[in-house]
Amino acid sequence: LGKQDYKKTRPMLRATRLKAEAKKTALGVKEVALVLAAILVFLLAFYAFFYLNVSSEVDLDLDPDEN
Repeated sequence: LGKQDYKKTRPMLRATRLKAEAKKTALGVKEVALVLAAILVFLLAFYAFFYLNVSSEVDLDLDPDEN
C-alpha cells in the first residue's frame, strides 16, 4: 500500500540538528550589510552636518566689500 521511509542513522540526525542550530545562530550577510549601511548613513549625515555648518560660517566671514 505504501512505501516505508528509511530510518535515519544517528550521525545523520546529529548532522541535521547541528546544521539547523548553526543556521539559527549564524549572522547572515543581509544583517551584516544592514548594520554597515546604517553606520555609513549615520557617518555621512554627521559629516554633511558639520560640512554645511563650517561652509556657512566661512561664507559669513568673507565680505567682498571689505578692503
